[in-house]
Amino acid sequence: MKKIVSLLIIVLFLVCGCSSNKLNEPKEKIKTDFKGMLVEDVDKYAKEHDLVITKVYEFSEEIKKDIVIESNLEANNLSIKISKGSIPLDLYKEKSVNELGKVPIMMYHGIRKKNSTSTGTIGGNVDRDGYNRTPDAFREDLEFYYKNGYRMIRLNDYINDFIDVELGYSPIILTFDDGNADNFKVIGKNDDGSLKFDPDSAIGILESFKEKYPDFKITATFFLTGALCNQPDYNEEIIKWLVENGYDVGNHTKTHLDIKKSSGERVQKEIAYVYDELEKIIPDKYVKIIALPFGSPYKKTHENYKYVLETNYNDKTYKTDAALRVGWEPEVSPFSKYYDKTFLKRCRAYDNNSKEFDIAMVFNMLKKSRFISDGEPDFITILESDKDKIKETDKKIITLKED
Repeated sequence: MKKIVSLLIIVLFLVCGCSSNKLNEPKEKIKTDFKGMLVEDVDKYAKEHDLVITKVYEFSEEIKKDIVIESNLEANNLSIKISKGSIPLDLYKEKSVNELGKVPIMMYHGIRKKNSTSTGTIGGNVDRDGYNRTPDAFREDLEFYYKNGYRMIRLNDYINDFIDVELGYSPIILTFDDGNADNFKVIGKNDDGSLKFDPDSAIGILESFKEKYPDFKITATFFLTGALCNQPDYNEEIIKWLVENGYDVGNHTKTHLDIKKSSGERVQKEIAYVYDELEKIIPDKYVKIIALPFGSPYKKTHENYKYVLETNYNDKTYKTDAALRVGWEPEVSPFSKYYDKTFLKRCRAYDNNSKEFDIAMVFNMLKKSRFISDGEPDFITILESDKDKIKETDKKIITLKED
């Protein structure tokens, strides 16, 4: 029995001794410097050591593509900057990149539930002046934009000089005035309690395209009056849904006011009313942009125009970042020295047999003048001959020599 006990003690001693030795073994030292490594090797290392990795890419003339330029490790969070190699100037020329080209800001109003063949007007117009489109016409518009190489961007990004569009494609902006119910017609609730939109409303159609073409980057800005979305039972829910799902909401005055024909006090009251309503519903989430009703006033020199940009009412000051006209033609690049975000032109989205700046005429004009992206939001790529047309900027400017 004593022999058995002795053997057990020896075995336990050996086991404990081995475990103790393992505990005393030094832990593997985590790398802290990944400079010069291939990004795929860094990925593998990060996975093996449970590191959370954040990547930033930039062009480098000295460092080959996919090599780490610099790194920083804090706790288990690893940040690395990776080389994209040399700037592909030949590819930019092949894609006809031109970031001083023009950008269409498309102006829509209602999406009326009629067939394009029953309106008695030209094409997909519902009314004679083409301010309202049929659902089928709006779908055709979106297909046309997509297939012709346009990708949507937020109006708020455009006015802040940020254009994130894939290389070789062009930005397009969609706006809707008046807050018509048919822009976001609610027909009930889904099982999860979320809003159910009429599939023939503007939002219903846009959301279907979001699923059909994920790379289209569907978005739009809706300019509301005091009636908001013209659906009292759902107004607040709709507005919250919009900003939560990639859309923006702006100001169109309380009563669709003709600013040119009104008193300065009335102008300020009307603008302040909409901003106040939006602040109650979506504080700090609406855009400080005004779509001018009737495009009025038609000149910035009008005595009321100062109230568009800065309104004082009820001891509060409201500042507006940008204003939209009714317009007719595409706007200049936000990088152009001729760019003025406080008085932006729009294109009326209507049909008129390729005349008077209808959709066909506008996009035919754009074939030779469109903004074509280099795919790099922090760069501005232009033709060398256009260097004198660019405004002052902190972004890196790349010039392309012309053949």
